[in-house]
Amino acid sequence: MLVKRVMSKKVVSVSVPGSREKVLDLMRKENKAVLPVVKEEDNKLVGVVTRSDLINNPDEEQIAMLMSRNLIIASPDEDVKDVAKKMIDNDVRRVPVVNDDGELVGIITSFDLVSQALTKLDIDDAVENYMITTVPTTWEKTPLNVAFESMKQFGLKSILALDDDSQLSGILTETDFIAESEIISERSEHSSTVGTEGDKWSWDSTSVLYIEKNHLKFTDKVVSDVAVGNVEVANSKTKVCDCAKKMKTLHIEQIPVIGVEGDLVGLVRASDLIKALVE
Repeated sequence: MLVKRVMSKKVVSVSVPGSREKVLDLMRKENKAVLPVVKEEDNKLVGVVTRSDLINNPDEEQIAMLMSRNLIIASPDEDVKDVAKKMIDNDVRRVPVVNDDGELVGIITSFDLVSQALTKLDIDDAVENYMITTVPTTWEKTPLNVAFESMKQFGLKSILALDDDSQLSGILTETDFIAESEIISERSEHSSTVGTEGDKWSWDSTSVLYIEKNHLKFTDKVVSDVAVGNVEVANSKTKVCDCAKKMKTLHIEQIPVIGVEGDLVGLVRASDLIKALVE
């Protein structure tokens, strides 16, 4: 199957020059985690900017400085299995599609590969062979800023909420955190006193340095206020093809995995399932 049969042709992108505010507004409006960056005059791809870029660089305002220029791209006539391998090897979930002239013509995601390609294959292998088992969890009454830091420590895009009985009660994604935060600027004052050498009657001089720094500030809500409840789950023995169909039907990219005794044992993401295409 070729990329052009699977990719999304209606691509939401931003152009340079541009600002952080423009990117953030567009991500919120279109519910996108990644935006290709193009030249305004010719639509040629020059970079990619992600939500993580915005979070990790709160002091940077210009798209050109926020975006990644180390691009992983695909051709419309490339086989989807080759693109799946690119995603796995480079740990990315979305790949811009460009034509021979370098113009942006589409985007293909791990979810596209799962919903359009993997669902058409009868793969009996169980999801327990593809899931990740090191998954961030937090108490559902945890403040958002604390939960966000916990998620960042794992380098993942979601965190699972547990109730007072340690049972799964919800899931919170990077998108949810973004929606409940804002970039604020804080100014700090640093001073030092320096005396005049050799003159005991001189006044000490004071040097003052003002540092202005941006950072994320979250609302006062707790995890349960924001997390999606009634979480869909898969059994560790669920077939890959059945899990792919569930993702497609519910239009979700990740599903918590429950063991045979009903306990949480892992998380399977679209980016994990595409390994079945390559194998």
